[in-house]
Amino acid sequence: MANDSLWLAKKYPVLKPWDIDTLVQEFQRQDLDANKGLPQRKLFDAVKLVEPQREYDEVRNALKKISLSRPDMVDQDEFVEVIAILRQGDKSGGSGVGNAARAFEGITSERAYERRTILKSEQNTSSAHTINEDEREEFTNHINLALAGDSDIGYRLPINPHTMQLFDEARDGLILSKLINYSMPDTIDERVLNRGKRLSPFQITENNNVAINSAKAIGCSVVNIGSQDLAEGREHLVLGLVWQIIKKGLLANINIKLHPELYRLLEDGETLEDFLKLPPDMILLRWFNYHLAAAGWHRRVSNFSSDIKDSENYTVLLSQLVPTECTRAPLHERDLGERAEQMLQNADRIGCRRYVSPKTVVNGNPKLNLAFVAHLFITHKCLEPLEDTGEHAELDDYLFHDQYDREARAFALWLNSLNVDPFVNYLFEDIKDGIVLLQAFDTIFPGSVNWKKVNTRRPLMRFKQIENTNMAVDLGQAHNFSLVGIQGADLTDGVPTLVLAVVWQLMRANILQTLASLSSHGQRVTDQDMVQWANRVAQTGGQAQPIRSFSDPALASGRFLLDVLNGMKPGVVDPQLVTPGRSDEDMKQNAKYAISIARKLGATIFLLPEDIVEVKPKMILTFIGSLMAIHHT
Repeated sequence: MANDSLWLAKKYPVLKPWDIDTLVQEFQRQDLDANKGLPQRKLFDAVKLVEPQREYDEVRNALKKISLSRPDMVDQDEFVEVIAILRQGDKSGGSGVGNAARAFEGITSERAYERRTILKSEQNTSSAHTINEDEREEFTNHINLALAGDSDIGYRLPINPHTMQLFDEARDGLILSKLINYSMPDTIDERVLNRGKRLSPFQITENNNVAINSAKAIGCSVVNIGSQDLAEGREHLVLGLVWQIIKKGLLANINIKLHPELYRLLEDGETLEDFLKLPPDMILLRWFNYHLAAAGWHRRVSNFSSDIKDSENYTVLLSQLVPTECTRAPLHERDLGERAEQMLQNADRIGCRRYVSPKTVVNGNPKLNLAFVAHLFITHKCLEPLEDTGEHAELDDYLFHDQYDREARAFALWLNSLNVDPFVNYLFEDIKDGIVLLQAFDTIFPGSVNWKKVNTRRPLMRFKQIENTNMAVDLGQAHNFSLVGIQGADLTDGVPTLVLAVVWQLMRANILQTLASLSSHGQRVTDQDMVQWANRVAQTGGQAQPIRSFSDPALASGRFLLDVLNGMKPGVVDPQLVTPGRSDEDMKQNAKYAISIARKLGATIFLLPEDIVEVKPKMILTFIGSLMAIHHT
């Protein structure tokens, strides 16, 4: 050890040989793995034993300057190097990151800077990303509350919201996967997740595949986010994904199927169809304004930023929701910060002081204020239930006879995965001007769209929209789509069956084109080719009988698809978790298991378990197509 200490002291002059002896002894007392490595998650605790004054982010920044010999594991020499970097920073008076960051961003106000962190890449000094510290803190608080007591990760909570710990805890995909299931229950079959305190890099990649592909399946934009980005804890990407997942969960409650009383928010002359075209955040603003009007207040809100900065609208909303607990007294306070604090004290009285602080209200942070209002809606809707008089037959018809809902959902998610702009929320409304469809055509068939002839300046008059949708129909016909009797006006009018027919053929073309590009001969792949491939792979993975087509009733049990997955990667399916598939519940459990395993292997899957149980041929084709694509890469 003496020779090692002398060598390390020579390498790190800031440390004396006796310092290094102490560090080595302390390191060896830690809970090391078989290769004498310390899990990265435990580094901070180990450093605190020898450097009690250190902060989490200080240690984290020091670690970022080191190239670890093993992913997520710190060996003895690397531990010593971390301490050396920390002490060298003390000796030089700090790294000066704050001033450099301000200069980089052109920030002159200390107050403006204090709540955001600018992150520079160690590899590319000209690259920097900014994260909002208020958002990081509140999203971390949300995770701590949502996942407290979880049997798999509860021991890792609470995460310190005042540090960058969130990004390290999210590296293995478990917290993100659990958060997805909290926001959108049953999205992930958690039986497929790799658990434990020491996961291998491969297991971490599998978990991150599940998280990314499941996030995509609930409508999050994951363009340019890969499993390695999560494993490396890339802060701006992780924080952006966390917000999308939280937002999906909050806005999922703003749904007329769950809350028919939202029918109360229709304005004079507005049809239910028009109301349902509104995205959830706009319905949330409508709810806010409904209560402001009921309170006799003269103002209205059109955003979650400038319209709420002075806390007046919030104060009136709270007093209207729970007048016995929330008064309008804050309106008499002139200081905006103090008024916001008094307003939040009102919110606290009804258990709703979450997501925002006086500062984020006054600054008008749109994400945190949207979360605050959504939480108020979830806990205090205060809308009168509909009377059971039959007067709302239009609503009943929507609630119980929406036969296109699942297909429309899957196709909208698929279009969004192509990174179309704008984001598709309501399929039949958002494609009516043809621009999204033309973007999809141009992605699948590059160069097929002459954008000089496309009307792109929104809003478009109806005849301009039809010009675009006619162009989409012409492109479909040019690529041998079956579009008999379909005109551009049908798409602009949002005729459900015809919109679904066009988008389905686009999606199918995308799948078949991808498979053709991956095949050795480059020839077009047919449906029967896909069936034959599935039968061959299933034979090697289990005992399933071959299927004849994607409408084969045998698919309902889910067992055939599990055999395909096991054939792709032997052992990926745990036979003890596979049910006989005789009852509806058994079949659904198998279907959920198959979908989550497919995502674990890296497949992008948009169908739901019900699509498998009900044997929806189109959706099952997309499932097999996605499996073929990753199998051939």
